[in-house]
Amino acid sequence: MKKHFARGLAVLSLAALASAASAQTTFPAKPIRWLVPYAAGGGSDFLARTVAQTLSTQVGQPVLVDNKPGGNTALAAAETARAPADGYTVLSADNGTLVFNPALYKSLSYSPTKDLAPVTLMGKFPMILVVGANSGFATAKDFIAQAKAKPGGINYASAGAGSPHHLAMELLKVEAKLFMVHVPYRGAAPALADVVGGQLPAMMVDMAAGAGFIKGGKVRALAVANPTRLPQLPDVPTFAELGYKNVEAAALVGVVVPAATPADVVNTLNRQLVAAIHEPSVNKRMVDFGVEPVGNTPAQYTELLKAETARWHKLIRDLKITLD
Repeated sequence: MKKHFARGLAVLSLAALASAASAQTTFPAKPIRWLVPYAAGGGSDFLARTVAQTLSTQVGQPVLVDNKPGGNTALAAAETARAPADGYTVLSADNGTLVFNPALYKSLSYSPTKDLAPVTLMGKFPMILVVGANSGFATAKDFIAQAKAKPGGINYASAGAGSPHHLAMELLKVEAKLFMVHVPYRGAAPALADVVGGQLPAMMVDMAAGAGFIKGGKVRALAVANPTRLPQLPDVPTFAELGYKNVEAAALVGVVVPAATPADVVNTLNRQLVAAIHEPSVNKRMVDFGVEPVGNTPAQYTELLKAETARWHKLIRDLKITLD
C-alpha cells in the first residue's frame, strides 16, 4: 500500500510539474493588451508600437496597443494596477509614471512600487539643451553665462510641468546656480514651436521630438545631458565636458505589469521583449528615432528605478515642486 501511495504521489507531482511547464511554455495563449499613457504619435507610442510589432511575431499572438492618456500617465497606470496579474496587460511606463509622480502629487491612484512590477527598460531618450536659431546663444557656456548675468531674465519652455524635460532644466539650474522662469506647454511640439519662433529662448528636448528642428537648423543643440555624446550629434558636448557632471537626464521608457504577476510570466515577457529590442531592424529604428536601446533584466530595471527615485525626489523636494 505504501509503495502504491508513494507511486501515486510521484505521478501526481510529475503531472503538476508538467502542467506548470506547459503553462510556462504556452504563455501567451491569447492577445496581449499594451497600454500607452500618451496620445498616439509621440515617442512612447512609437517605441511601444515598434517593439510590439516584433513581439507579436515572436510570440504568435496579437499585441494590441491601446492609448490611454490622462492624469500625467496616472490613468493608464491605475488601470494596469487593477488589471488581472496574468501578463496579458502591460504598460509603457516612463520615469514620470514610476519616479516623478509620487513626489509631485500628494495622492496618486496607484503606487509604482506596490502596484506595478518592472519587466524591462526599453530605452532612454536623453535630454538636449536647445535654443532658437536666432536666440543669440552660440554655446552652452554662453547660455549659462548670460543666464547667470541676468537672474530671472531668461524664461525656458518645457513639454509640461513634471516632465523629464522640465526636471532636466531644473537640474541644470541647480548645478549651474541659475535662476530661470519655467513656462510649461502641453507637449514638446508646441514648446519647440515657440522656441523656434523666438517667444522663448531655450528648452530641454529629447532627440525623438527635436531631431527635425535640429537637423533643419530651426534650433541649435548646445549640450546633451548624457554620460557620452550622442551618435546623432557627435559635435555637441555633454554637460560633463562643460564641468557639470551631475547634469544627466533622460526620459526612461520601460514596461511594467501588475505587481502580483507570477515571476515566470514576468521572466517570459522579459526574454521576449529584450529579444524584440535587440532585433536588428527594431534596434536601428529606435536609434534612428533618437532612442538609446537598452533591454535589461527586471532586477536591473528595479535597481535603476530605486536610484532614480532617490536622485529626483531630493531635487523635487528641495525645489518644492508640486502639481496638486
